[in-house]
Amino acid sequence: MRWTLKSKPSEDTVRNLAKALNVEDFVATLLVQRGIETFEDAKRFFRPSLEDLHDPYLMKDMEKAVARIEKAIKNEENILVFGDYDVDGTTAVSLVSSYLKTYYPNVATYIPDRYDEGYGISFKGIDFADDNGFSLIIALDCGIKSIDHVAYAKVRNIDFIICDHHRPGEFLPEAVAVLDPKRDDCNYPYDELCGCGIGFKLIQALGKNRNQTIDDLIPYLDLVSAAIAADIVPMTGENRVLAYFGLQVINSDPRPGIKAIIHQIKKQTLDITDVVFIIAPRINAAGRIKHGNHAVELLTEFDFEQAQQFASEIEAYNSERKNLDKLITKEALQQIEENNEKERFTSVVFQKDWHKGVIGIVASRLIETYYRPTLVFTKSGDKYAASARSVKGFDVYNALEACTEHLEQFGGHMYAAGMTLAAENYQIFKDAFEKEVERTIHPDMLTPEIAVDAEINFADITPKLIRILKQFEPYGPQNMTPIFLTKNIKDTGYGKPLGQEDEHLKLFVKQNNSEGIAAIGFNLGNKIELTTHQKPFQAVYCIDENEWKGKLSLQLRLRDIKE
Repeated sequence: MRWTLKSKPSEDTVRNLAKALNVEDFVATLLVQRGIETFEDAKRFFRPSLEDLHDPYLMKDMEKAVARIEKAIKNEENILVFGDYDVDGTTAVSLVSSYLKTYYPNVATYIPDRYDEGYGISFKGIDFADDNGFSLIIALDCGIKSIDHVAYAKVRNIDFIICDHHRPGEFLPEAVAVLDPKRDDCNYPYDELCGCGIGFKLIQALGKNRNQTIDDLIPYLDLVSAAIAADIVPMTGENRVLAYFGLQVINSDPRPGIKAIIHQIKKQTLDITDVVFIIAPRINAAGRIKHGNHAVELLTEFDFEQAQQFASEIEAYNSERKNLDKLITKEALQQIEENNEKERFTSVVFQKDWHKGVIGIVASRLIETYYRPTLVFTKSGDKYAASARSVKGFDVYNALEACTEHLEQFGGHMYAAGMTLAAENYQIFKDAFEKEVERTIHPDMLTPEIAVDAEINFADITPKLIRILKQFEPYGPQNMTPIFLTKNIKDTGYGKPLGQEDEHLKLFVKQNNSEGIAAIGFNLGNKIELTTHQKPFQAVYCIDENEWKGKLSLQLRLRDIKE
């Protein structure tokens, strides 16, 4: 594990901001590192406002999309809302379909079967639309590369509106409207929205047409913040505003489906981390284990008792998902060892009976052991399908693009992608991918890095600092929880390992004459020797508040320790 202290920004900028905000220099440094350099920037950061959301009509093709939906409503056409089976897709489908149904009944939803149809728009889905009299499909979180599918639908007199946030290929599908801020010809001011975020911009535009204000759309933000958290998009700009207000909805008046999930876990107030680790995996579990339709049913159900029934079914899927994930991770690690592949630049593994719904999670788990770009393949029909995950700073999408001749299809972004290939191409692709990563990856990227925001002393950890850091939330990419470095720390003699296998570490630490602070280090149990007999050590950590029996206390969440 390497620790990297982030480079210090301009001293003048830091000093001016510290003065304007009446905060310490190191707090101003944290802000400047996040691109916040002026009083106005800080005001927008600390006081998110729905008025900071951009006009949806700034997005290329938005007028066309709205006009086509209004025409469908006027002509009493049947509208099919189509989306991917993950959190972003199912929340987007739930959002757009439930919004449209508030004033138009002829709306149905379609989530492709992960195993039968695979990712994105499917020919089977278009056939379903054709057989059931749908003349307009609104595709969410997918479709930007579905040129053949849209052409296939056109022959059947079915129009498409595509709402996607993935990178387009060389050509766009011939849809009525293609909403994607990553289009080269789209000048929308913010291009990091998730699929559900694009869906929200669509209902914002439709609402504008109906003289609705942003306040009328607040109830939909619980879905948007769940998608932003799950899809790991940057927590900046519009995403931060939507996540901030979405969290308020989740904690005050969520839709019955989300309320039913929270009811099961019995937690009072959720932060964005809870959404990532509690709500998102449960929504995802439906599509991973059974079918994404179950997630849409849960998220669009308005009867709380029925929602509780759906939530308990999804809880069972989630337990099954956890068991599969553990088993497959164990088998994959074994395979890497047996194939003598521990020293490679990539992890690429395959087993025909691995559950397709959890291979993405398994890829992330493998990175915890072998920190390098990782692909986990399983059999899908007569093809091999994989999920890819990457390491910090390495663009796995570009690496796949370089090996495209061996693939049947692929899509995704810098850190996560999916693909299929013919069985006979597996080994050729595996070798080509290894070569491409070896050629393009910087050696430093193969060692996990902890990027440290600032070096501080325990004396700097004041109630005022805690209050300010609370206002940095919600955290996420490009606005991560600040990590601090403190040197010359000693444990006061309370240090002990925790967990069934002593894998965690609990300490009570001091620096010089400071007051003692509780500290917990998950998976740091093997480093307890560094802290015994009052030996001084240094630590990198986040500052947490720990809730225990209704009482809040300060706690350091250790990321790593060294002599």
